[in-house]
Amino acid sequence: MIVKKIIPCLDVKDGQVVKGINFEGLRQMGDPVEMASNYSDNGADELVLLDISATTEGRDTMVDVVKRVSEKISIPFAVGGGIKTLDDISRVLDAGADKVGINSAAVDRPELIKEAAQKFGSEKIVAAVDAKQFPDGSWHVMTHGGMKDAELDAVQWSKMLEELGAGEILLTSVDRDGMKDGYDLELTKAIVDAVDIPVTASGGCGNADHIVEVFEKTDCASALAASIFHENTVSIPEVKKLCRGQGVNVSDS
Repeated sequence: MIVKKIIPCLDVKDGQVVKGINFEGLRQMGDPVEMASNYSDNGADELVLLDISATTEGRDTMVDVVKRVSEKISIPFAVGGGIKTLDDISRVLDAGADKVGINSAAVDRPELIKEAAQKFGSEKIVAAVDAKQFPDGSWHVMTHGGMKDAELDAVQWSKMLEELGAGEILLTSVDRDGMKDGYDLELTKAIVDAVDIPVTASGGCGNADHIVEVFEKTDCASALAASIFHENTVSIPEVKKLCRGQGVNVSDS
């Protein structure tokens, strides 16, 4: 049985962890290095660090933060935001990240995924898909922090990302982000069923039951959450205990 992963997400802006609703209304939550260290020590299976303003502000990813985090934690972590070139990927991996997340740059130039997978290995390339549902019921890929419609169908785009060599997909529901009313199960199931690579569900987690629910109702490999952990609504060990009680296979860490 596949071991499901619990992944806290640290959205970083101006050197601080922040959290908002629908990618807007940001408030500061704390120091990314300190928070990453705490999560590593308290049962997180992996971490995701997102430099959420790097793309919209047109600057490089927070290499200094990546270096400091890598020195403090013992679990794998992925870094995304502002990754546009093979040099950017190399810089972040050299700083200590285990994986790199790519979103907007892949939409602009899909070949980047293929080139990155060939150079660094698919296992290091995470394709980040931010999806928003439109009135016709389809999900569109959104870029630039959820603000720009890429006019791509999210399900078809996910298939293409797999074909290009992405090792996994980090799927975020723009509609559910920060709302705390549960993951978008329909979206998550559609993407999971369309690809053979692991999918991490993100956007909307408000309690531990939501994590159990997304594992029970979809075949996602991982559940990512931010607010419930940052605000101490529930701890990672508590989430894992609930998962085990419901028959969900999670690690003992």
